[in-house]
Amino acid sequence: MFFDAKEYVTAAGVLEGLTDEVPEQVAPRLLLARAYYHSAQLRRAEEQLLLVLERDPVESYARLMLGRTLERQGRDADAAPHLRMAAALSGEFTPTGASTGG
Repeated sequence: MFFDAKEYVTAAGVLEGLTDEVPEQVAPRLLLARAYYHSAQLRRAEEQLLLVLERDPVESYARLMLGRTLERQGRDADAAPHLRMAAALSGEFTPTGASTGG
């Protein structure tokens, strides 16, 4: 409901409490990272995404979000490996020089 209303700071406040209660669960932490990202709290988003990836290294959406978060911070070189991995995990990656059809 807070995301629909674009009340990301409020959403983050609620989700911070939830992630404290269930620190092992990835889904609430991923939502918290999204709330931070949308409210331009990029360092906090990065921290949460790294925690998600510690628990689930093949979480493709977390990889994508981390890449985008790093890009928004002007850290394109740091973002690139995460964006490539997200593409590979989602099946969108085509190695350089590979034929894609025909």
